[in-house]
Amino acid sequence: MSIINKAAAIGGGVIGAGWVARLLLNGIDVSIFDPDPEASRKVSEVMKGARRAYKQMVPGGLPKEGKLTFAKTIAEAVADADFIQESVPERLDLKHRVLAEIDAHAPANAIVGSSTSGIKPTDMQVAMKKHPERLVVGHPFNPVYLLPLVEIVGGEQTFPEAIEVAKEIYASIGMKPVVIRKEIEAFVGDRLLEAAWREALWLIKDGICTVEELDDIMRYGFGLRWAQMGMFQVYRVAGGEAGMRHFMAQFGPCLKWPWTKLMDVPEFNDELVDLIATQSDDQAHGLSIRELEKIRDDNLVAIMDALSKQNKGKGWGAGALHKDYTKQLAKLAAKKPTASKAAEKAKASKPVKKAEKPKKKTGKKKG
Repeated sequence: MSIINKAAAIGGGVIGAGWVARLLLNGIDVSIFDPDPEASRKVSEVMKGARRAYKQMVPGGLPKEGKLTFAKTIAEAVADADFIQESVPERLDLKHRVLAEIDAHAPANAIVGSSTSGIKPTDMQVAMKKHPERLVVGHPFNPVYLLPLVEIVGGEQTFPEAIEVAKEIYASIGMKPVVIRKEIEAFVGDRLLEAAWREALWLIKDGICTVEELDDIMRYGFGLRWAQMGMFQVYRVAGGEAGMRHFMAQFGPCLKWPWTKLMDVPEFNDELVDLIATQSDDQAHGLSIRELEKIRDDNLVAIMDALSKQNKGKGWGAGALHKDYTKQLAKLAAKKPTASKAAEKAKASKPVKKAEKPKKKTGKKKG
């Protein structure tokens, strides 16, 4: 059950709109600020996809959707919010301006989460002169309304209590919060993705494979293993009966072999961009981004649903969390709506019929 009464979203791009969708579909009212004149349309498009995915997850009916309000200023958006998620572009100067304004106008007890993919919270919270202690990184993965992981990172001024409250908030909307133990740029998820991305760029640039062939290697191979076990548990199994120790002994020497170009970065020029963009266009086979999003969401729902039935019905990995989350949504949907404030006020102001006074007895007292 969510512990958020009112949320604010600052930034309505792909990530910001994803946060809005997850919050609204949990029955939470959201006030959003985004200066983009197309923000309303873009958020609406994301909401369509999110509603479609959630109807597949909870066919018995969803909770009453929260109310979405487009604010004219940051101050208006955060005025009465107890949770604020910032999702503006990855520019430190912009983050400083936005966070300073959030800090100046948000309630003192409101938790502020930043969706940054790699900026350290310490570098951001210097702009917050009133309450820097309530800022955490809450780094999600796209699509935010479906993928449950959120990396939580505290800065030098972040209170431990703020991290604990942030964990509760994110968990209450069906997410898997993982607190990163040490503050580093790009955290953990993007560190891993950046390593794979750099190697992938070299493989395409050197003509070893196309973007479609590389994606096929991932989605037909180790990607399926990673989706439900991760890297280290997969390698533990690969070690056979002796487990991880045998795997490390067997494959450890490979670390010294010149297999990777991770320490070198290919020149990021127009030629490389054109090569990858052209191959990516071919790979899409004419499907639009919205069509690809539908396919992605259908696949994610199906994978998590399948994992939810494993482990003798208890669920496995993301499937176990998915099982609990869909139950939570169904419970919220079944909850009877409370009477509106207007109805309660009308009921309170309705004149109460006075009880009739008891009639006086005419008979004599028994004595």
